[in-house]
Amino acid sequence: MASNGSETYRPRIALTSYYQEASWGVWNAPAAILPGTYVEAVVAAGGTPLLLPPVGTDTSVLDLVDGLIVVGGPDVEPSLYGAAPHPKTKPQPLRDAHDAALTGAALERGLPLFAICRGAQILDVALGGSLIQHVPDVNPEANYQPAPGVFGEAAFSTTPGSLIRELLGDTATAPCYHHQCIDSVPEGLRVTARSDDGTVQALETSGDGWVLGVQFHPEQNPEDLRLFRGFVEAAAGYRLSSTHHPATHNRNAMSAS
Repeated sequence: MASNGSETYRPRIALTSYYQEASWGVWNAPAAILPGTYVEAVVAAGGTPLLLPPVGTDTSVLDLVDGLIVVGGPDVEPSLYGAAPHPKTKPQPLRDAHDAALTGAALERGLPLFAICRGAQILDVALGGSLIQHVPDVNPEANYQPAPGVFGEAAFSTTPGSLIRELLGDTATAPCYHHQCIDSVPEGLRVTARSDDGTVQALETSGDGWVLGVQFHPEQNPEDLRLFRGFVEAAAGYRLSSTHHPATHNRNAMSAS
């Protein structure tokens, strides 16, 4: 983390969120919500979490942050990759448009991007890839979503020279909860982790920058924050780069004049 005077700067991490019915106190109404495990993981890794609800999407907000996490959630709309919907596909178009716009804007800026579960699928589809809509149709033995609300476990091997290999080593396991997965991988992305059954567990960009999409749920294992720490460290480095936050630099220059 960068030092700012007498205080230590905590990188500002934007996270996408849900917008749906929720309950608090005596109320039950639409709300912007996010599972606390994501927020807790960002804080424990040294970042400051900022939520971006899928209402009033404004990609310029990314100029004010140091990293973006596109979180898990409902299925991706199959028409986005030219497929008819499977009976078990349950999309949420509001989030599709929001998450895809932010993903594209982060890639354009070179902003550190950590895409988790659905987020990894959005990353793949946004760049021209496609998804398997229901894993049991092609892999009946898969157990990536054991029961409603019950996380499974994904075991996988990583690719030499990748971000995920650097952070997790040759092999690892992680909590998972998905019935869809990556199918075709577009130009500009490469697979950097797979399970023995062939399921894509991680994607990264081919060029420079910190971009990692994972099919599993690292936020569900608070005892292992290696990926979050690596991401927050990259966000701190991004902030310190000379080309980052031109708006902030301009304000500082005006203040000095």
